[in-house]
Amino acid sequence: MQIKKNPKANLENFSKLFMQLGLVLALLVVYLAIEKKTYDRVIGDLGPVVLNMEDEEEQLELEIVKPPEVKPPPPPAPDVIEVVKDEEEVEETVIESTETDEDEAVEVEEIIEVEEEEEVMEDVPFAIIEDVPVYPGCKGNKDQLRACLQEKITKHVNRKFNSDLASDLGLSPGVKRIFVMFKIDKTGNITNVMARAPHKRLQEEAIRVVNLLPKMTPGKQRGRPVGVKYSLPIAFKVE
Repeated sequence: MQIKKNPKANLENFSKLFMQLGLVLALLVVYLAIEKKTYDRVIGDLGPVVLNMEDEEEQLELEIVKPPEVKPPPPPAPDVIEVVKDEEEVEETVIESTETDEDEAVEVEEIIEVEEEEEVMEDVPFAIIEDVPVYPGCKGNKDQLRACLQEKITKHVNRKFNSDLASDLGLSPGVKRIFVMFKIDKTGNITNVMARAPHKRLQEEAIRVVNLLPKMTPGKQRGRPVGVKYSLPIAFKVE
């Protein structure tokens, strides 16, 4: 008679289950090992405390050995005290009042008024001069004398200026301008003539013409003769 084993009694059928249980137990042991808390062992260091105690003992010994301070003796008292009597008389100083009575006459030094001389400009522009220079033959009030001077100077330049010079210099056609500045000094003479033109020959011609102006009555500022600066524009056309 052949004995047959019960299939359920065969342990090989549970090998996978045993392997899974073993794996679970291994993981549980590892987890518990990781989660376990450990504490470092701390040992107190009493070295500095011992040293501090030794330092305190040395300080106590030094304080006990330190000798007490000896104060110097006080200076000896004088044998004889002399008493000096104050017999000198002190003169009292009397302060006199400086106030004067109404009846007393007060001497007052004579006050001399000094007139300060007003500074007058040496050269005054023609636009702000009080009394303009008088051109020979001009008459009238200040405004008439100013207008007459400008008219006479303009006529003098137009009559004396060589306008043909511009064409001889080969200048391009058009209007040419020359700016002239000069001064009518304190004596009425023409001085410091300067000109600016598109050509040097035109500058020289403008200076020559202005120097031919006649002597005038000098201009005045605050009633005193002064130099008067005058500017003269000259314009002519080149064809």
